[in-house]
Amino acid sequence: MPELPEVETTRKKLLPLFLGKRLLRIEHQDPLRYRNTERALGQRVEDLRRRGKFLLFALTEGWEMVVHLGMTGGFRLEKTPHTRVAFRLEDQEVFFHDPRRFGRIWVVERGDYREIPLLPRLGLEPLSEEFQFLSFWEGLRKSRKPLKALLLDQSLAAGVGNIYADEALFRAHLSPLRRGRELGKEEALRLFLALKEVLAEAVALGGSTLSDRTYQQPDGLPGSFQERHAVYGRTGLPCPACGTPIAKRTVAGRGTHYCPRCQGA
Repeated sequence: MPELPEVETTRKKLLPLFLGKRLLRIEHQDPLRYRNTERALGQRVEDLRRRGKFLLFALTEGWEMVVHLGMTGGFRLEKTPHTRVAFRLEDQEVFFHDPRRFGRIWVVERGDYREIPLLPRLGLEPLSEEFQFLSFWEGLRKSRKPLKALLLDQSLAAGVGNIYADEALFRAHLSPLRRGRELGKEEALRLFLALKEVLAEAVALGGSTLSDRTYQQPDGLPGSFQERHAVYGRTGLPCPACGTPIAKRTVAGRGTHYCPRCQGA
């Protein structure tokens, strides 16, 4: 599933394509997945923001188009066999591509997220100035969840998923099985800094494109942060720090990669 770096990269690439442009047509065959898109017709895009893993298109007349990429969704400049939605702008078409059909689009009154209950529950943006260590540590101290589960639940930091949780925990030298409330202040600070560092690096490198090449930037370019993965997807390969084979186990229902020696798991 595209995570914060992939969605932010998508936002940056879409911004010059959509900003100030009028949505002339939105074509699809699935009104249950792509809800009330007729409300957006004729509206101009005034802004394009990201919140966690959601893209928020601010439209004229008080409407907002919210897009979640799901597991395999993304935007393309040309049609593909898995094009699900076609957006006709004043000067070009842009296509929503989604092989597994988990992506969603809603057009709502701006800020009215009753149809999207996860969105108002998201925690702070981990690359924002509002994301401060003391509140992060307080969130850890209140939780009995394993760190991997806590990073994935979106309440501590919005937009973090499987890849970047594993990579941040490795850089912080923390086991994914440790409970949030067990961490001391120094350990919590390591995780806080590692999370910000990993996400910022991944955004700068356009996110991670894995072997299935599901994620691509709208212009077709791959991300390159996968070249820096220390643990994610490297089961059985040597840890880049100590040489111990990378292990994998299930935590919070998700495959979790870690170094048994460096992370003490």
